[in-house]
Parts: sequence; C-alpha cells; structure tokens
Amino acid sequence: MKAIIVRQLGEPEVMRIEEIPDPVPGPGEVLVRIRAAGVNPVDCYIRSGLYAGRAELPYTPGIDGAGIVEAVGAGVTHRKVGERVYLSWPLTGTYAEKVLCREFQTHPLPERVNFAQGAAIGVPYGAAYRALFQRGHAVAGESVLIHGGSGGVGTAAIQLARAAGLRVIATAGSEKGLRQIQELGAHVALNHHDPGHLEQVREATCGRGADLILEMLANVNLSHDLGILARGGRVMVIGSRGRVEIDPRELLGDERSIVGITLFGLSEADSRSMHAAFIAGLETGTLRPVVSRDFPLSDAARAHHEILETSSFGKLVLIP
Repeated sequence: MKAIIVRQLGEPEVMRIEEIPDPVPGPGEVLVRIRAAGVNPVDCYIRSGLYAGRAELPYTPGIDGAGIVEAVGAGVTHRKVGERVYLSWPLTGTYAEKVLCREFQTHPLPERVNFAQGAAIGVPYGAAYRALFQRGHAVAGESVLIHGGSGGVGTAAIQLARAAGLRVIATAGSEKGLRQIQELGAHVALNHHDPGHLEQVREATCGRGADLILEMLANVNLSHDLGILARGGRVMVIGSRGRVEIDPRELLGDERSIVGITLFGLSEADSRSMHAAFIAGLETGTLRPVVSRDFPLSDAARAHHEILETSSFGKLVLIP
C-alpha cells in the first residue's frame, strides 16, 4: 500500500509517499481502507518536533480518517467487513491507503455522512466536545465565545454548543466567514480583525461577559480573554503557538479559571461518551462536519502548509 512516511522531523517536505506492506489485523484489531484522512494542526506540530515524544521515527502521520472495514482480527464482534466507519487515534497513521485500529477506535459512519466529512470528526469534534462539556462543564443558557469559529474545531464547537442550548458568539476574519458561521448556527458573528470586537462580547451578553471561551490561539488572545469573562467564567485553551503574559489578579475576584485541553491520553470512558454524542448528532443531522478542501495523498506537504499558513472554513482532508 501507499503511505506517507516521516523519517526525520522537520518542515512539511520531510513527508514522502512510499510503498510499504499492508498491515495485518491481530486479535481485537480492524483493518480499514482509508477513503479520506483528516489533516489537523497537531499533525504539523508532531511532524515538526514541537511535540517531543509523540512520534517514533519512522512513522506515518494522521489521527483522523474514514473508510471501509477491509479485514477483522480474531475476537472482533462489533465490526464487519464492508462496514463504513470513521476513526480517531488508530494504531497506525491515517495518511495511508490502509490503517490498523483497535476495534473501538472505529465508529459507525451513517450513510448520510460522506467519507470526507467522516475524516473531519475525530480531533475537531473531540477537542470541541472536551472543551465545552467534559472540561468546561457548559450548561444550557450559558454563553460561549468561540475564537476562530470558521476553523475545524470552531465549526464543530458552534454546532455542539448550539445543539446544547448555549448562546453562541463566534469569530471569523472575513465577510464570507462571518456569513458562514451564522449559517452554521452562531447567534452573534464578530470579525476578529476589528480591534473592538471583544468589547462587543459584553454587549452580546448584556454586560455579563462570556461564561466560556474556546481559545485556539492563546498566545495572541489569552490576556484579552480574561477581561471579558463572566463571574466564574472559564477559558479553555485548545491551541497556542507561543508564550503570553497575563495578570493573575484578573482571575481572583470573580473566580475565573484557565483550563488546558488535550486529547492525548483520553480515558476510555470519556472517549465512549463523546463518540456516542457524535454518532447521535450525525444520525439526526444536528452535526454536519464541514470540509474546506481535499488534497491527494501525495500532496500532504502542501496540505500542512495550507493549514498553518492560510484560513479556511472547516477541515482539510487527504484522499488516498
């Protein structure tokens, strides 16, 4: 099979397509033929060496994907050959024609959801769900500010928050992006290039401030986020590309908090819970994964440049 192989950490161009042997499923394992693989910023950070210890060279990148079960190992009872599935955090990387998974790293993909959309579920929806509910403890009636509402995690968060009864305030960087996040379900859309856009969060919450903020770029926004939090408000840090200075006194009087989010080491119980929610939302149409662009597998390096250097509405995927 063809797969992207990284033999040394570095720039996107270290990723090369190679011919390697097909994986063989062992007991409790499933082999999936990939129809689409998701591209995430975390893939770029691992490939560059920013997340030390997350990859043992050589390796195939990719955490998200969707496809068709091609073979199952002994003891597999919940998956069958020919079944449509989406997957996250498999045993081998998804930037390949085939991927090896444990049985419950795969999840049923409803017929109404295409493979590219299936590849857009795992990391974006997982990060959004964990930030909103498992760590952020959001409840109906609260307000949430979603920075970067037009990105992969942002579009997932808008849908999840709106379905749960939160008042959704989201940002984008263009008129087109603002229209798109409103169509997706944001009650209020703000242009993050507007110097006064954060003050509009107070107006949108009747002066109270946001109960929850989903922060994708903490090194740019975190110090400003603290000034628009409601009493007891929480900033959920999903992403950051550097250091930032804050004044801790802004946390004290109103008992605000800053919480870090990761999907590395997610417990089985938390994983089961979030994927049960995703499958229900996909089946009913409440969740509609947004795909921005697809690239051939051989263009993985170009996709990595794109995800870090440009803005897009939704998820980038690779097609083997």
